[in-house]
Amino acid sequence: MPVRRRLLVAAVTAAACLGVQALSSSPASAADEVTSRGVTIPAFYNPPTDLPSADGTLIRSEPLSLALSLPGLDGPLPGSATRLMYKSTDSDGRPVAVTGAYIEPAAAWRGGGVRPLVVIAPGTMGQGDQCAASLGLEHPLTVNGQTVSVGYEDLAIYRLLAKGIAVVVTDYVGLGATDRLHTYVNRVDEGHAVLDAARAARSVGGASVTKASRVGLFGYSQGGGATAAAAELQASYAPDVTLAGTYAGAPPADLTAVTKAIDGSELAGALGWSLNGFLQSDPDLKPIAEAHLNAAGKAALSDLSTMCTGDAIFGYAYAKSTKWTTDGRSISDIIADTPALQSFLDSQRIGSLEPSGPVRIATGVSDNLVPHAQARQLAVDWCHKGGDVTYQAVTLPNLGSALLNHAAPLLTDQTAAVNWLTDRLAGEATASNCSSMPAQP
Repeated sequence: MPVRRRLLVAAVTAAACLGVQALSSSPASAADEVTSRGVTIPAFYNPPTDLPSADGTLIRSEPLSLALSLPGLDGPLPGSATRLMYKSTDSDGRPVAVTGAYIEPAAAWRGGGVRPLVVIAPGTMGQGDQCAASLGLEHPLTVNGQTVSVGYEDLAIYRLLAKGIAVVVTDYVGLGATDRLHTYVNRVDEGHAVLDAARAARSVGGASVTKASRVGLFGYSQGGGATAAAAELQASYAPDVTLAGTYAGAPPADLTAVTKAIDGSELAGALGWSLNGFLQSDPDLKPIAEAHLNAAGKAALSDLSTMCTGDAIFGYAYAKSTKWTTDGRSISDIIADTPALQSFLDSQRIGSLEPSGPVRIATGVSDNLVPHAQARQLAVDWCHKGGDVTYQAVTLPNLGSALLNHAAPLLTDQTAAVNWLTDRLAGEATASNCSSMPAQP
């Protein structure tokens, strides 16, 4: 089945099952609202000029209506949601506002101790502000003729809430918040946003989580890279956030390998998001981009900067970067020949620091979009540094599609991932399988 048809079938099925409505594309009614591809971003997402000094400080919050919610005797099910904006620090050491959402579960926590908290680091949503995961909680399916976005993280969120675990979702730097472009797969920006979300959750009105709450991190794909980065950065950046466990599914730990893999794939648009994010993070790279990108490449990056995942699949599936460059070389070849680009990607490598707390890495052996080998190498690197690592190779047949090979383990391994993290939040010990790593595929 062609990619476009597969995505449409999935979107229609989701709409039928969830009973959702598309985001309104009505014009903005306030001066500080922003419209992205026909979707009005609420004024809430426009950050103030002055930000607080302490990382994790709650800047503002407001009630958030969950699309999938039922009335209950003690409040809405699965819980009460709050939209939030909090302060973080970006990879250049500058203050930045990050948006997200906190959900206080209706279910009781039965694992002992105070209610725990899980930070959800979303997988690839896109680069347009309308793609933010916090908006996806309110509108799980967005289809308006200009953009297609699916809040696919909602399933994991609701499974955690059903166990009585509080959840906070980060939108990452620049996704949702309208003051800058999303720095896609920037490990420091993402790691800081994840850790500061845990801090911010403690200050939400009505939240039952405290500094004594065990904290878990949960992410797949882009989210797996974000949680992996956060586990590495916790000791130096957020020692007050004690990690009970980190799940990093299909983490893009080596962007050099991932960049080569996504080029020409169904999700080739992610290459544009990566380049946009690199240029946002390090403006010194802009002259290199100017020299190597032709008019088609520059137009693609501009176009992709406002797109969600669905839009990118429709518009840029199987696109090859050789069509975007002045000399017909691929982006990977240009990176290999440009020391400044090599250095930047090397700085984004995850695996150079020992992670805090136990971690579980899962990756599909057939994943050729976020390649299995580089994700497994992260487990090896962490094992060599003394990390408490549980590595899981998810064995599935090759489905004939890089996108499906990458996405399938997200669903097939999710129950095991949620259960593993729940056990860590309940204080149960885990055993590393680092000793068996050399014998594993």
